Amino acid sequence: MRVRKLTFAALAVAATLSLTACNDEDLTGQGDPSAASTASPSGGSGSDSSNGSEKAGGQQDAGSESGSGGGGAEKCRTDDLDISATDGTIGGDTEGTVVVEFKNLGGKDCVLAAYAGVDLKTGSGSLSAERTGQEADTTVLKDGESTFFGVTYPMNDSGGSGVSVNALMVTPPNETKSFSVEWPGSNTLPVTDGSGSSVKVGPMGSAGQGGES
Repeated sequence: MRVRKLTFAALAVAATLSLTACNDEDLTGQGDPSAASTASPSGGSGSDSSNGSEKAGGQQDAGSESGSGGGGAEKCRTDDLDISATDGTIGGDTEGTVVVEFKNLGGKDCVLAAYAGVDLKTGSGSLSAERTGQEADTTVLKDGESTFFGVTYPMNDSGGSGVSVNALMVTPPNETKSFSVEWPGSNTLPVTDGSGSSVKVGPMGSAGQGGES
């Protein structure tokens, strides 16, 4: 009888050990998939996802830079323009003409509105040119290129001394800084009654100087 009790006890212990071993295997099995899923984001697929975001971000940055670079050009500034004037009067003309050139030396394209400001410095003070009223569109002046406009004035055929002209003051559109150039036209203007300016300025592109394109 004692032998049978010992046998049952041994079997019970064996069964308990067997059950414990099975439970250990289950726990280990559950631990492995959990560890694998935890490692996954830092593994291959996680790295691919991260790299994909960086690439997409880089492309977006490049697009933004391209977009800003391709935006509208700024106005032409006085300091970025080479401003000069030449006599454009043709024999037989009833009016004298001075052709003003704006050459863009700013290193990038810039925008010029329709009219520049023009003042003549004379022996009797400053004389502002009036706009001709001619229609003109805004001009995009490419880097290194030029545009031209005309300034017309009456010829002094009165036989009198007239009013001496000393210089031409030019202010680019939408700028406040003026640039003084030597007056290349007739030395004098006829004396007027002061009812209005006899000097007219045309819009950008209203005159050519051979090399204009």
